[in-house]
Amino acid sequence: MELRIELESQAQRLELFGPADSHLRLLKNELGVQITARNGSVILTGEAAVVHRTAEIIDRMQKRLLQRKRLAETDVKELLATSEEIKPSSQKSGILEVYSKKKIIEPFTPGQLQYIEAMLKKDMTFCIGPAGTGKTYLAVAVAVSLLKKKQVRKIVLARPAVEAGERLGFLPGDLQAKVNPYLRPLFDSLEEMMEFSQMRKFMEMDIIEVIPLAFMRGRTLNEAVVICDEAQNTTVSQMLMFLTRLGRGSKMIITGDITQTDLEKGQVSGLVDAIRKLRHIAGVGFVELERADIVRHKLVHQIVDAYDQSKKESPTL
Repeated sequence: MELRIELESQAQRLELFGPADSHLRLLKNELGVQITARNGSVILTGEAAVVHRTAEIIDRMQKRLLQRKRLAETDVKELLATSEEIKPSSQKSGILEVYSKKKIIEPFTPGQLQYIEAMLKKDMTFCIGPAGTGKTYLAVAVAVSLLKKKQVRKIVLARPAVEAGERLGFLPGDLQAKVNPYLRPLFDSLEEMMEFSQMRKFMEMDIIEVIPLAFMRGRTLNEAVVICDEAQNTTVSQMLMFLTRLGRGSKMIITGDITQTDLEKGQVSGLVDAIRKLRHIAGVGFVELERADIVRHKLVHQIVDAYDQSKKESPTL
């Protein structure tokens, strides 16, 4: 079978193919497919199943390059490793449009796809998983996408300001300056999806709020996406307070890593408690991302594995 793929961006052809076409050679050697680059297109020749798999990988290579402005050999190897499990992009499943003109957001793993679909279908979604699986990033992406489509009028991003080994009082500045470091990951995700000037304008207009969880008390939020990040650090009462803020036409997304709780010893995590109590409610979605869903640097996989193994060997430490 022969298949021709038209490249989306001629300007990024060198980055896509890799130094001296190393990315294409990697695909050729790993998949056993013939690849010819010619006049802004790539021609694939081989068995039908292999050709379609290679075409899917190249499509995702182009999208990752568009998102991250770079494409390393490790990215190509990651896409190779997960390609058999990924749905064909022709289904357009999980693709999120955000405000950045040069950026699209899409899942890289089946777990992330399940997470996006749950957030879009359910009014309340809980997501747990290790660091690097995109829990916060994808939640913000869904919120921004819904805002762009005018399906909601507001985004509220909340995080508990729990001290992880350091004291808030020793940080310099006023209250806003003290809590900003806790909210920085949420700002980072937002800045990936819209221009800074636009983000600031939305915040001045109160369309986007990034606040400590404690500031949620007493509010009812209608037609909004409300995200609670690092929810493993909420107490049971804080989680109940947060969940009851849900208003008409709103979505609520609660994310956290239950293996990294910074609560005082003996305190029950509000996230763990809520999942246990609400699991049988039909309108609530639950997603558990795993190590296979980690999309950060490859060392993050190894770090998570090493710590898990250490816990198994020394459960009392």
